[in-house]
Amino acid sequence: MSSHAEQSAVTVLGLGPMGRALAGAFLDAGLRVTVWNRTPGRDGELVARGAVGARSAVEAVAASSVTVVCVVHYDAVDAVLRQEAVAGALKGRTVINLTADTPDRARGTAAWAAEHGVRYLDGAIMTPATTIGTEAAVFIHSGPEELHRAHRPLLEALGGAHTHLGEDIGRAAAYDIALLDIFWTAMAGYAHAVAVARAEGITARELAPFAKGIGAILPPLFEEFAEDADSGGYSGELNPLTSAVSSMAHIIHTSEAHGIDAGVMRAAEGMARRAIGRGHGADGFIRIAELLGRR
Repeated sequence: MSSHAEQSAVTVLGLGPMGRALAGAFLDAGLRVTVWNRTPGRDGELVARGAVGARSAVEAVAASSVTVVCVVHYDAVDAVLRQEAVAGALKGRTVINLTADTPDRARGTAAWAAEHGVRYLDGAIMTPATTIGTEAAVFIHSGPEELHRAHRPLLEALGGAHTHLGEDIGRAAAYDIALLDIFWTAMAGYAHAVAVARAEGITARELAPFAKGIGAILPPLFEEFAEDADSGGYSGELNPLTSAVSSMAHIIHTSEAHGIDAGVMRAAEGMARRAIGRGHGADGFIRIAELLGRR
C-alpha cells in the first residue's frame, strides 16, 4: 500500500455510476481518495484524476479512517465488509453506508458493526448520480448524531443537502423505501398512461406537456393529504372516493378495451372500493392508507 493511500481522507467502495460520482465529488473537493470495486477496471478515470486504486477491499478500508460504501444492495455490502480481514481492518474506523436497501437490513448491519467495533452511519441518496457534487444533490442519514456531526464536513463535499433524520439507524432506509414507493408507482402509472394514449393514437411526446401538468398538481396534494393522514381528517370535500372510483373505472374500461393490462389500476380501484364499503365514500383518497394491510 502506498503512503498516499495511507493518508487518504476517505475510501469509496463500489464504483458503479453513483459510486464513481461520489468519489469524483470528493476529488473535486480536494480530498485524498482511495477507491475499490469488486469488478476490476472501473477505477481508471478516477485514478487518472488522482485517486488511489486499492488492490483489495482490505487495503482500501485500511487506507482511510472513513469508508463510504455505495453498492447495489446489502448482500453486496455483506459480501465485502463481513470478510474477516476486512472487518478486522475496519475496527475503530467509520463506515458510512449509502447503499439502498430495507430498514431491517440497515439495523442488522449496524448490529454487526457494533459487534466488530466499527462506527456506523446509514444513509440514502435521493437524487440521480448527475446531481452529486452540486446543490441539487439530496442525502438523508440516520444513526448516532455525534457521528453524523463529526463527518458532516466530509459529507458536504458531496454537495447538496444532508439531513440527519434521527438515531434510529433504519430511519433513512425507511424514508428511502417510502419515497421510492412514490417514484416507482408514479413511473408505473406514467408507463401505463403512455400505453393507453398510444392505443388512442396519441404519442408520448404529445402527452408529455399535459403529463407534466398532472405532476405539478401532486406536491400541494402531498401536503394536504399529509395533514389529513396525521390528523385523521381525510377530507373528501373536493374529490371524494366515490368520485375517484368512477374515473378509475373509466381508465380500466378503456385500457382493457385495447387489451392493455389494467392490473395496477384495478388494485387501486379495489382499495378505494374497500374503503367505500367500510363507510368512507365521502372521504378523500388518502383514507386508503389507514386500510392498507387490513383484511
